[in-house]
Amino acid sequence: MSEAETKKSEGLSRRDFLRLMGAAGTGLAFAPFIPFGDYMPNPNQASLEKVPVILPDGSHANLNSYEINSAQVITYPATGDAALDAEAFRKWQFIRLPEELGGGKSDATSIRAYSMICLHLWCLWKYWPDDGRKRGECPCHGSMYDPLTGTAFVGPASLQAAPSDTLPELTLEVDSDGFVYILPPKFDANSNGVIGYGRFT
Repeated sequence: MSEAETKKSEGLSRRDFLRLMGAAGTGLAFAPFIPFGDYMPNPNQASLEKVPVILPDGSHANLNSYEINSAQVITYPATGDAALDAEAFRKWQFIRLPEELGGGKSDATSIRAYSMICLHLWCLWKYWPDDGRKRGECPCHGSMYDPLTGTAFVGPASLQAAPSDTLPELTLEVDSDGFVYILPPKFDANSNGVIGYGRFT
């Protein structure tokens, strides 16, 4: 066996290993200073105008018919392209709160729209309206979210430091006829939040 073949069979040399560790250490040293929120797949091409909340059946959401203590998945911002609109980072749980949390009111305080991306490892959570539950639950690792605030109160997401313990949300408006609209969001941690990263409360 030639010397070149012997070196190749030995795998990574000590020198190459040390170079790799040095590069990794340098990367980790600068990681806290990188604005990761700028690189998250957030829908920053969102409209600068308010848009209607469109339910899965194609209708415009209206508080006069949207059931108290219920939730449906909405897409925002919608593009009209089926593949793009299917992206998880465009999916939101549109929740009408339970009666005891103000869901019976006829204004925007009775509804919420939270990103469906769990803040732990990006699984998709959903709202459960059942008695004894009435919360958002992630099926992957058990994180649970308060429907009133979007803040995790159980599971690994609840152990993360702010803003990574509170879901991004859309700002909603209800007109005099009960129709629900999404106001233009600002996707940063101090405003509507960063999808997959979180929001300060």
